[in-house]
Amino acid sequence: MTKVFPVAAALALTLANPLCAAEKTFRNPLNPSADPWMGYHDGEYHLSTTQGDRVRLWSAKSIKGLAEAKPIVVWQRGKGVWAAEFHHLKGPDGMRWYCYFTQTDGEDKDHRMFVMESKKDDIKGPYGRPKQLKTDPKNELYAIDGNVMDLNGTLYFLWAGHPGHQIFISKMKDPMTLEGERTLIPASGFGCEEVREGPYVIRHGDRFFLTYSACDTGKPDYKVGYLWMDAKSDPLKASSWKQEGEPLLERADGNKVFGPGHHGFFKSPDGKEDWIVYHGKTTEAYTYRGRTTRAQRLEWDEKGFPKKVVPLPLEEEVPLPAGDRG
Repeated sequence: MTKVFPVAAALALTLANPLCAAEKTFRNPLNPSADPWMGYHDGEYHLSTTQGDRVRLWSAKSIKGLAEAKPIVVWQRGKGVWAAEFHHLKGPDGMRWYCYFTQTDGEDKDHRMFVMESKKDDIKGPYGRPKQLKTDPKNELYAIDGNVMDLNGTLYFLWAGHPGHQIFISKMKDPMTLEGERTLIPASGFGCEEVREGPYVIRHGDRFFLTYSACDTGKPDYKVGYLWMDAKSDPLKASSWKQEGEPLLERADGNKVFGPGHHGFFKSPDGKEDWIVYHGKTTEAYTYRGRTTRAQRLEWDEKGFPKKVVPLPLEEEVPLPAGDRG
């Protein structure tokens, strides 16, 4: 009589049953809009995307649940509201959530950065009234896509702004106030000259990686590049940041993914994996329509640099982040 050991039998059943295997995977897209921010906190994934007139937040215990989750409205009554991000930082009353977003009171050129502080230590709010961040001395210049960098307890704010639609950085006095002069950080467009935007800093080991998007987001060649800095360097000195010569993420025609970018990063539930979230579209036409939110794992090479990310086709079954029980 043939003996079947329990573990081997369970594995055989899992491999033979596609429904069981599917429980350990998910499919993109996670959301039908663009400019995603995503994080994992207190047993839930949290996702925000550009909504136009408000800030919305989707939450789910598994990444599989985000596509069907019902959002909460964090704030509304805005115009041209883009690219909200949420950061858990120490404020005057202890740990709070800070929501950074862009809005305008008129034309596109009038976009400025704003921040709201949660009234308690809860990402879902409620939040206080938005306060404008002063990204230039006379409040004359376009500013979008804010991100916060924490260097050993000192905060820095990065954004895309004018002149030139480039990346700038400034020191923060506190999570709602910038101080000192801003610094321009030149970044390669890999052949695209018109736009640098969506800065997002991720730390890995003793290096900080300043990732950003380049090109007009409506073009199929919209892509992600990065600069990197040693953790002992001064982020306010442009010379501290070293340019990587090749894009981190770009179009993959064979996978029918075009214009991938305006990204962020988040940890898996067990804290052991890094993941990238970004928007992409399925057409190579020059259009802002059809950009949807996708996520996949970010891996690192033996030298501590990120491996190139090849955007996955929408029909691919993606293994769940480590610690996600589905």
